[in-house]
Amino acid sequence: MAAFSSVILHCSFLFICLSSIIAVVLGFTVDLIHRDSILSPLHNSTKTHWELLNDALRRSTTRASHFEVLASRAMVQSPVIPAKGEYLMNISLGSPPITMLGIADTGSDLTWTQCKPCVQCYKQRLPIFDPKKSSSFKPIPCGSPRCYTDLATRTCNSNSDCSYYYSYGDQSYTNGVLASETVTFGSHTPSFPEVLVGCGHENGGTFTELGSGIIGLGGGAFSLVTQIKPTIGGKFSYCLVPFFKTDLVGKISFGPEALVSGSGVVSTPLVTKDPSTFYYLTLESIAVGNVNFEYKTSVSSMTKNSKYTEEGNIIIDSGTTLTLLPEEFYQDIEAELRKNIKAESVEDPEGVMSLCYKSDEDMDVPVVKVRFAGAELELKPSNTFVRVQEDMVCFAMIPASEVAIFGNLAQMDFLVGFDLEEGKVSFKAANCSHHIQL
Repeated sequence: MAAFSSVILHCSFLFICLSSIIAVVLGFTVDLIHRDSILSPLHNSTKTHWELLNDALRRSTTRASHFEVLASRAMVQSPVIPAKGEYLMNISLGSPPITMLGIADTGSDLTWTQCKPCVQCYKQRLPIFDPKKSSSFKPIPCGSPRCYTDLATRTCNSNSDCSYYYSYGDQSYTNGVLASETVTFGSHTPSFPEVLVGCGHENGGTFTELGSGIIGLGGGAFSLVTQIKPTIGGKFSYCLVPFFKTDLVGKISFGPEALVSGSGVVSTPLVTKDPSTFYYLTLESIAVGNVNFEYKTSVSSMTKNSKYTEEGNIIIDSGTTLTLLPEEFYQDIEAELRKNIKAESVEDPEGVMSLCYKSDEDMDVPVVKVRFAGAELELKPSNTFVRVQEDMVCFAMIPASEVAIFGNLAQMDFLVGFDLEEGKVSFKAANCSHHIQL
């Protein structure tokens, strides 16, 4: 048994913000700032920390439902709920560079921002990007091979420019022109010319004024990570600080220096599957204490194109708070936890969490080990249980009907490195609060 330290989550969102940039050889590092941290420009005190937390937990299930739809389609569309992602990332577009604060999403590919002239734009705090003031902005012509993407419905506008239209699962949308543009991450980092971006002239739905658009960090051909792959060597990594440490920042690094290495590193293969946007791993089992449960899924929950017992049965995603597991597999794990935890079981009043206990102080919980192909992670109690109210803690994994997701609560205080050249994800236990450079 491991001691569970009472963790009061003061906020439910994590955001990436470029408050400072540390130049490294052939790469660069960006601060990861909790949205409601006192260091965050987006600090919002209008909601209690319990309200913010439960908002994020509910989004885990909503985001997973979009993943389920996409997993059954040959055509890829962005799965996120706009302006409700878990991270923001600050980059610059154009020449001269103009700051864009967008949702950083490892579950989508195309990077887009609101653009003038606006047919219909939602309110945003930062100035709306004006392509006429950028010397490097070049609309993609309809005849160009770059006009064809698997990312969105495309047409030609009256100027014979390549237009795109995205519709999201919550009826949000963006409509605009595909263009090549220069992207920079700060004054001490290289510029990346001719990156394919979306210039959105008509955008609406659930977007909020906090962001300017979406920054696609998925694995597809048109994601920002893929397009700058030659410079960064196909490598990026991040280190997420615990939610409750609101005065500290984590890091995300790009380039060869982002490779996670050294003592204690374990690695698991990335599995190539459709849609290529997502980062698929193979989950073999989860152990609760000394009892190991092999991964399984109910036959009745499988679709024709799903093979959850084979390779690539789980998506690793920094934008989903909770970890979601197939129902039958999850129930075995929950049953074993119930046997070992000596506390009063209670229902989650929000109806999101499946296993909760009444506790206003530290309690003992079993050690949980997650076993991917070739890599075993021993999770800390703060990775597996989360305090959702002053007198309630809940298991940070829930059952899902289709798509399994390894969420960001489980990834806290690990260096998580993606090597797209070698096709692997590496993990290393770390104190992300003190980890200045990856």
